[in-house]
Amino acid sequence: MQDATPAEQVAAEEAAQEDIAQDGASEADEMIATLQAENAELKDRMLRTAAEAENIRRRAKKDVEDSANYAIAKFARDLLDVGDNLRRALEAAGDGANQNEAMKTLIEGVEMTERTLLKSFEQNGIKKMEPLGEKLDPNKHQAVFEMPSAEHPEGHVAQVMQAGYVIKDRLLRPAMVGVAKKPEGSAPDAGSEPGSNVDTSA
Repeated sequence: MQDATPAEQVAAEEAAQEDIAQDGASEADEMIATLQAENAELKDRMLRTAAEAENIRRRAKKDVEDSANYAIAKFARDLLDVGDNLRRALEAAGDGANQNEAMKTLIEGVEMTERTLLKSFEQNGIKKMEPLGEKLDPNKHQAVFEMPSAEHPEGHVAQVMQAGYVIKDRLLRPAMVGVAKKPEGSAPDAGSEPGSNVDTSA
């Protein structure tokens, strides 16, 4: 074989360098693609971790708020009986107009005690429900009987047997109520059935 000419040697060296450059570029592209994939995976993990941490923070905040708002619920529920008994005592005593001074003083004391108790309820987010005349709501009212009523529409509260209470936005105790139905002789509403509004589980 004849020795390569200088020009051929230069061409061969340039070709070899080009091959090396192409191989290097290919390896660099592969490395860049690998790094980009790893970066995307790490970014996804970081976003998931941040989202999970935010969810945990929100749940913890809600738990703290619920604990602060409803921690007294059981104690408050027990005090409702005290309020009920005070109201029964006042209703049994009457208006006190014809009572002697000692009885009048006693009634005034009970009234003051009831007002103080209700004020304490309000200060702690406990509110008394006044459902008379409202449409029956199973989420707030416990219907125990039906009664004919021309004053209230059918399916509405016609009598309150026991007051209901809520604490913040949560039901503390449902109101026990009597539900209006049309008096006898009135045409019933379409689709209504006698006793359909009564809570038979009571």
